[in-house]
Amino acid sequence: MIGAIARKFFGSANDRRIKAYQPRVDAINALEPEVAALSDEALKARTVEFRKQIEEGKTLDDLLVPAFATVREAAKRTLGQRHFDVQLIGGMVLHEGDIAEMKTGEGKTLVATLAVYLNALASKGVHVVTVNDYLAKRDAEWMGQIYGFLGLTTGIIVHGLDDEQRKLSYACDITYGTNNEYGFDYLRDNMKYRLEDMVQRGHFFAIVDEVDSILIDEARTPLIISGPLDDRSDFYNTIDTFLPKLDKATDFEVDEKQRTVTLTEAGMEKIETLLRDAGQLKGESLYDVENVSVVHHINQALRAHSLFTRDKDYIVRDNEVIIIDEFTGRMMPGRRYSEGLHQALEAKEHVQVQPENQTLASITFQNYFRMYEKLAGMTGTAATEADEFFDIYKLEVREIPTNVTIKRLDEDDEVYRTADEKHAAILAEIERANSRMQPVLVGTASIEKSELLGEYLKKNGYKLIDFGNPKALEKLYAAARAGKPAKLFAVLNARFHEQEAYIVAEAGVPGAITIATNMAGRGTDIKLGGSLEMRAGAETLGMTDEAEKAEKVTQIKADIERFREMVLKAEEVIEIEPAKGSRPAKTITKPGGLYIIGSERHESRRIDNQLRGRSGRQGDPGRSKFFLSLDDDLMRIFGSDRLDTMLTRLGLKEGEAIIHPWINKALEKAQQKVEARNFDIRKNLLKFDNVQNDQRKVIFEQRVDFMKEDSVAESVADMRHVLIEDLVAKHVPEHAYAEQWDVAGLKEELKRVLDLDLPVEEWAKEEGIADEELLSRTEQRADEHMAAKSAQWGPEVMRYVEKSLLLQTLDHLWREHLVMLDHLRQVIGLRGYGQRDPLQEYKTEAFNLFEEMGNRLREAVTAQLMRVEIVPPEDQQPQLPQMEAHHADPITGEDTMAFANASLVPVATEHRDPNNPATWGKVGRNEDCPCGSGKKYKHCHGRYA
Repeated sequence: MIGAIARKFFGSANDRRIKAYQPRVDAINALEPEVAALSDEALKARTVEFRKQIEEGKTLDDLLVPAFATVREAAKRTLGQRHFDVQLIGGMVLHEGDIAEMKTGEGKTLVATLAVYLNALASKGVHVVTVNDYLAKRDAEWMGQIYGFLGLTTGIIVHGLDDEQRKLSYACDITYGTNNEYGFDYLRDNMKYRLEDMVQRGHFFAIVDEVDSILIDEARTPLIISGPLDDRSDFYNTIDTFLPKLDKATDFEVDEKQRTVTLTEAGMEKIETLLRDAGQLKGESLYDVENVSVVHHINQALRAHSLFTRDKDYIVRDNEVIIIDEFTGRMMPGRRYSEGLHQALEAKEHVQVQPENQTLASITFQNYFRMYEKLAGMTGTAATEADEFFDIYKLEVREIPTNVTIKRLDEDDEVYRTADEKHAAILAEIERANSRMQPVLVGTASIEKSELLGEYLKKNGYKLIDFGNPKALEKLYAAARAGKPAKLFAVLNARFHEQEAYIVAEAGVPGAITIATNMAGRGTDIKLGGSLEMRAGAETLGMTDEAEKAEKVTQIKADIERFREMVLKAEEVIEIEPAKGSRPAKTITKPGGLYIIGSERHESRRIDNQLRGRSGRQGDPGRSKFFLSLDDDLMRIFGSDRLDTMLTRLGLKEGEAIIHPWINKALEKAQQKVEARNFDIRKNLLKFDNVQNDQRKVIFEQRVDFMKEDSVAESVADMRHVLIEDLVAKHVPEHAYAEQWDVAGLKEELKRVLDLDLPVEEWAKEEGIADEELLSRTEQRADEHMAAKSAQWGPEVMRYVEKSLLLQTLDHLWREHLVMLDHLRQVIGLRGYGQRDPLQEYKTEAFNLFEEMGNRLREAVTAQLMRVEIVPPEDQQPQLPQMEAHHADPITGEDTMAFANASLVPVATEHRDPNNPATWGKVGRNEDCPCGSGKKYKHCHGRYA
C-alpha cells in the first residue's frame, strides 16, 4: 500500500532511471540543427574523427551524444526515418549493457543502430543476434544503409555460408546473424587445426534481438555438434514392437508436468521377458550394468508413444519425422531430437530410422553469451523474467515508454467448460468482427489446433487463402474496397513457413482473418490497412516500365490509406438492456483496429503478451481477448477437475462462459508456477554446465596455445617424461628395495607404451642403481628414439606430425569425455537418495574424469609418436569430422536444431553429383539447386512444404 503511494508521487525505480537519460536526450536534440547542416561527406567523416578521438584516449561514453546525433541524421538521409526521443533512450540502455523492453511497433530494429554504431567505433566487432536467417538478412540490408553511409562495413552470418564467407563477415565492423550460427561457429572454431582457419575474432559486444526468446526459451537447451554412430535401426524397430504389448494402467506411469514416463515393477518384468525372447537382453537382468543403454532406449520409446503427439510436436512428411518448434509453431526440416528420441519416433511412425549421433562439442547459450565483454538485449516482453535476466546474465530490464500512448483494450478471459463450446464462441466472435470488417488474428498453441480452427471456419462457409497463387489476396482486397466481408482466412504455421512474413504483413487488411501458431520472433509488423512494402513488392514484380510501376505504387498507397480508415472505424457498439425498473439502456463502444483472439493461454505469460502486442502499435486502437476451456493444457494440468465440479454446481449452462478478473489472476498464478519451474530447470542446467564449461575453457585455451606455437616438441617431451615418471614410480616405488621392484611389469609397460624393448632387468641387477637412474636411462632412450625420428624426417615434418597428433588426440579424448559426462548427468541424480548432493557429486566425478583424460592424453600422444611412420600424404591438413548441429533439451530430450544428414563442412561444387543428393552436403537456401533444375534450392529440393 505504502509502496503504491510512493510510486504515485515519486515514480517507480524504472521511471526514475528513464528520467536520468533526459539530459543526454536534450543534448542530442540540441546538436540536431548543427549535424543536419553537414554535407554527406562531412557527416561520414565524423566516423574517422570519432575513431581518432578513441585512439587519443576518449571513451565511448564521451562520444555518445555526438555519435547518436550522427546516426539519427544518417537514418533520416538513408531511410527517411528519424529516431524518436524514446528510441534514443532505448539506444542508451543498450549501450550500457541492459535490456530495453519496447512494445511491438516501437522500432527496436532502428533503436539498435545507435548502440551498434557507437560500439563499432572501437573496431572490435559488434554482433547483432536475431532469431532467424530472414531477420538477420533483412535487418543487415535495411540498417546496413545507415552504417554504409557512415563508412562502416556490415556482414551477415546465416546458414549455408562457407568458412571464408564467415571469416569476411566476422571481420566487418558490424555482423548480423542468428544465435545458433554464432554458437556453432564458436564450437567449430575450437575444432579447427590452424589459427587462420578460425572465423570468429573475439566477443566484444552483442545486442540480442527478441532477447527473451533467445536467452530464456532457447537457453533451456544446449547447442551440440555431433557425428554419426553405427546404424542400429533394427534395435529401435524391435523395441517399438514391445510398446503395444504394455498396459498403460499397470505397466508404466506418465507425468505430463515433468514430461517423464516411468516403468512400473510389472512393466519392468514384462519388458525383461520380451527382451529375453527377442535376444536383446545381456546377462540375466534388465538391471545389469551392460543393459543401461537398452533401458535408456526403452524409456525413449515410451516417451515417444506417451508424450509426443503427431501434428503437434512433429509431423510426418515424405517418409520423415519433422519437428515442430513449440514456441513458434514452425516446422524445422532436418532438425532432430537427441539421445535416441528421434529414432524412437521414426520407429513409432514406421519410417526409415536414421543413425544416432555422438557429441563432438557443446555449449549452452548462457555460457556462450556470457563470454561477451558487454551484452545487451531488446524485446517487447522481458519484465516478467527480469529476475532471471539479472540472476544469470547480470542484465537489468528497463521499460522504455511508448512514443504514443497505447489505446488497446485488453478484455478479461472467457472460460468455457469444453473445447467445443470455446471453439463455437471463437467462431461467433470472428463472425461478428468480420461482419464489421475488423481484421482478426487468432493465436493458437499448435499446428493441430490452428488447423482444427481452420476446419471449423471451412464448415461455416469460410475459404482458405491459397498463398501459392500470386493473386490469392485480390479477392480480399476487392471485398475490402466494396466494404463486404470476403469470408477468407489464412493459416500461418509450420506448413506455410515460406509465406509467413507475407501472411503476417497482410493481417491488418479489413476483413482479414489470420489463424497463427505462437507469434514469437516473427519480426514483421502488422500495419492497419496492410503493408505497402509487401504489396508493392508482390504486385510490381516483373514490371519494367518505371512510370507504370510508380502508378501502381500510388494506387496501392491509396488503397492502404482507405483500408486503414475502415479498420480504425470497425468499432463494436454494444447495447446493454436494462433490468426492469433500473436506469436507461447503456451503450458500450469497443475499439476497432486489429482484434487479437487467443484460443488458449500459454504456459508463459510472455508468449501471451507477444500475441497481444501485435495489436495497438504506435498508438493505433486495438483489442484482445482470450477464450479458454477446462480442456486446455494449462487448465487441465492445474486442476480443472475441481473447477469443473464447482461450475456444474453453480449451474453454468452449455455455451455460457465465466468471466471475472479473479480468473485472470488465478491463471497468472498458474503461469508464474510454470515459469518458476522452467527457471529452475534452466538454473539447474547451468549449474551442471558450468562444471563442463570450466573444463571446456581449459581444453579450448590449450588448443589455441598449441596452435599458436611453431613447435609443440617441448610440450610433447614433457608429456613423455611425466608418463615415464608415472610408470617407473608405479613399478619401482620410492625408497623400496630392489627385490621389491616389479621389473617385469615395468618392462612390459614400457614396451606397450613406448614400443621400446629396454634391458630393464639388466639395469636393475647393477650394483647400487637407484630408481632415479632407472628413470633417467628410460627417458634418455625414449628421447634418443624421438630424436632419431626427427633426424630421419626433418624438423619441419616432425613439428607438423607432433602438432597434428596432439590436436587430433586431444579432440578425440575430449569427445569421449563429453559422452562420459552426459552419461554421468543421467545417473548422478540417484545419489540424492543416499543423502548426497548430486551437483557436488557431479563436480567431484567430473574432475576425476578430467584428470583421467589428461593421463590418457599423455599416454596416447606418447604411444602414437613413438610408433608413427610417416607416408607423405597429398594433403597434409587434418580434416574435420563429419558433423551435424543440434539444439537438444536435456530435460525433455527434444532436439530443435539438428541439421540432419548435412555436414557442416561444405562440399565443393565440383564434387556434387546432380543425381545423388547424398553428395551435395550443405546447400545454401538461395543457391541454385545442385540437381540442375535452374531453380533456387529453397524452391526445389530444399522446399519445406
